[in-house]
Amino acid sequence: MSWIPPAEVEAVVETLIEAGFRLIEVPLNSPDPFESIERTVRRFGTHALIGAGTVMSPEQVGRVSDAGGRIVVMPHADVAVIRAAKEHGLACFPGVATPTEGFAAIAAGADGLKVFPAESISPAVLKAWRAVFSMDIPLLPTGGIAPHSMQAWVDAGASGFGTGGGLYAPGRSVTEVRDRADALVAAWARDASQVRAGALIGAGLHDNV
Repeated sequence: MSWIPPAEVEAVVETLIEAGFRLIEVPLNSPDPFESIERTVRRFGTHALIGAGTVMSPEQVGRVSDAGGRIVVMPHADVAVIRAAKEHGLACFPGVATPTEGFAAIAAGADGLKVFPAESISPAVLKAWRAVFSMDIPLLPTGGIAPHSMQAWVDAGASGFGTGGGLYAPGRSVTEVRDRADALVAAWARDASQVRAGALIGAGLHDNV
């Protein structure tokens, strides 16, 4: 949801939750992101895990916590940011592009791994990662994810997905966001159910960038 303003955030988050999303983050490169987080947590905090994306520093982690956020999503794997998130009691999903980064992030306390950018990491590569990372560590490909591409990632061991521009963009109506969200959730439910019975619609799907 990059560049989403506070005036739009509640309507967009409401439609994402209605579609089945349960992990939602407001990127810190958006206008007044902490106000958006506060608004979103106040209204939807009991319905979804809400926090911030594009978190780059320990100081930003503190502001996310102060705004009521419960999750930190990062484009990188700075262990200082991961440790700050855990010190504040927040879930943390750092961005990693190699197993080395992934293991260092887990050792620092990461709750799961944002596999980023997914465009440069094929499902075949993720399958090799899945063989060495514990199954209780979520692997979430992020970047360029579309309904038609999800099956290959699920087959490779993806625990869910991250998406941002594929859902919201400045000027896109709430109806358009809902249509895109429904398509992603439907694809996730269909593809994941073929791999593991009882997969929850939207479980592991989250909106981030």
